[in-house]
Amino acid sequence: MTNWAEKFRMAGAYLFLGVMAFVSLFPFAWMVISSTNASVDVTKGKFTFGTAFLENLEKLNKTFDVAQVFWNSGKIAIIGGFFTLLISSMAGYGFEVFSSKARERLYNGLLLTLMVPFAALMIPLFILMAQFDLLDTHLAVILPALASAYIIFYFRQSTKAFPPELREAARLDGLKEWQIFLFVYVPVMRSTYAAAFIIVFMAAWNNFLWPLIVLQSPELKTITLVLSSLGSAYFPDFGVIMLAAMMATLPTLVVFFAMQRQFVQGMLGSVK
Repeated sequence: MTNWAEKFRMAGAYLFLGVMAFVSLFPFAWMVISSTNASVDVTKGKFTFGTAFLENLEKLNKTFDVAQVFWNSGKIAIIGGFFTLLISSMAGYGFEVFSSKARERLYNGLLLTLMVPFAALMIPLFILMAQFDLLDTHLAVILPALASAYIIFYFRQSTKAFPPELREAARLDGLKEWQIFLFVYVPVMRSTYAAAFIIVFMAAWNNFLWPLIVLQSPELKTITLVLSSLGSAYFPDFGVIMLAAMMATLPTLVVFFAMQRQFVQGMLGSVK
C-alpha cells in the first residue's frame, strides 16, 4: 500500500512539473514559431512553422540596423555589468571584512534605498545627467546602475562564506589588501561573480524605462526600445515583432546557460 502511495505521489509530482514546464515554455515556443509566419498568420493563431522567416528578417533590417541595435544593448550590458560587479563586490567585501562604528548604520541606510521606487529617482537623475551633459549617451544609461544596493548586499552575504584563513595567510605572505581582493578573493568567489553577472546582465539588457528617457538618437537605441517602437506602430507586423523578440531573448539565454552551473553555486553561496 505504501509503495502504491509513493508511486501515486511521484506521478502527481511529475504531472505537476510537466504542466508547469509546458506553461513556462509555451510562450517561447509560440514566439519562435510565430517568427517564421506572416503577420496575418500570427493574428489567426497559426501554430505551425511558416516560410516567412527571411521576409521578416529583411523587414526588420529595413526598419532598424539590427547589428547596431544589438551592439548598443551588448555594450551597455557588458560594460555596465563589469563595472557594477567591480564596484559592488568591493563594497560588499569592505562591508563584511572591515569593521567600524558607522559600518552597520551606513549599510542599513544603503539597504533602505532598495525601498525607493525608480519613478521617484527619474527626475533627479535626468537633471543630474543634463548638468553633466550626458544626455543621449550610453554613459547616461550605465552610470546610475553601477552601485547596486542589491548586488552589494548579495556580495556581502556571499563574503560571509569566504574563509578568513585565506585572507590571514595572504597577509602573512606580504600581500596588500587590494592584492588579496584581486588575487585571492576574486578567484575563490568566481561562482558568486558568475551569478551576479547573470543578474546584472539581464537587468541591463532588459532595461527599458531609463534608456527611453535619456536616449533620443536612433543610432543609440537598444533592443528594448526597438521592440517598443515595433509594437506601437499603427499597423504592427506581428511576425517581425516576434522575430525581434526571439533575437532579443537569445543573448540572455546564452549567458544563462553558459554560466548555469556557476549561477546555481553562487546562489547557494558555494565557495571553491
